[in-house]
Amino acid sequence: MKKILFVAFGLSILFSNCSNDENLTPLSEIEKNDLLFLREEEKLARDIYIYAFNKYQNDVFNSISQSEQKHIDNVQNLLNKYSIPDPASTQMGIFNNVELQSLYDQLKSRVDISPEESLKVGAMIEELDINDIDDFIANTSNSKLLSMYDKLYCGSKNHIRSFTDQLKAVGITFVPQFITLEEYNTILNSPSGSCK
Repeated sequence: MKKILFVAFGLSILFSNCSNDENLTPLSEIEKNDLLFLREEEKLARDIYIYAFNKYQNDVFNSISQSEQKHIDNVQNLLNKYSIPDPASTQMGIFNNVELQSLYDQLKSRVDISPEESLKVGAMIEELDINDIDDFIANTSNSKLLSMYDKLYCGSKNHIRSFTDQLKAVGITFVPQFITLEEYNTILNSPSGSCK
């Protein structure tokens, strides 16, 4: 009987620990809006890279688009945890956020110009992501959000290094628009990280 009670007590602790994990700190409206924007921003990156790969068959786009899908999944997992409906369309190149739809259309047109321009677009998307994630980090103290932002930040730094290397190989110097030249050079001069 003692053994049964001990097992039952152990199970109750186990289940209470599981349910405690779901006792999430409520998100502010700013935190929710940041997540919703980020969900579609990561989709924009993935969709542009898939489009660029299909057009030019440059493997860097294929590789980074797969990484962007992992970013999408990370954001989606948090949306699910907080029971926030997914704002993203399942269609390629379609966005509910009008700002991101306009940006996608502009970037797609630039990708059409040339393989070199498509690499500049890739680098620009990543610096824009870095800039936005900096803002999102400043908007929260939530450890779950900060952990995810850290992974995405790490990924974007790896990606901008890859696009920069590709541009250098064809004699093009990329000039950042959304992050400072100092921050850009710091990223380039630091080693690639494993973004787990």
